[in-house]
Amino acid sequence: MNKRDDTDDAVDQMADLFHLLGDPTRLRIVLACLAQPTAVGGIAATLALSSSLVSHHLRLLRAARIVKAERQGKQVFYAAADAHIGTLLSTMFEHIEEPTTGTDA
Repeated sequence: MNKRDDTDDAVDQMADLFHLLGDPTRLRIVLACLAQPTAVGGIAATLALSSSLVSHHLRLLRAARIVKAERQGKQVFYAAADAHIGTLLSTMFEHIEEPTTGTDA
């Protein structure tokens, strides 16, 4: 595999990540998991969604390594997979809150 193939693979993975986070429901679920590990029921209640819908989205987010799961007794708690996820979202929020300069072409 050459350098270009590695770069193409990384770009494809990044596009998949942004595609997953581009869904407003999944993005809200990830944001709900940032502060502290949260169970499916807690996420569902906070976002006024069904537990089955939240579980479906969490399955996709786990597969993409955006969230991680940790079993505690009979419950599974979900949290951001690592600090990079929080940093990425924080940076994007900063970006959208920047005032426009009026110099955009």
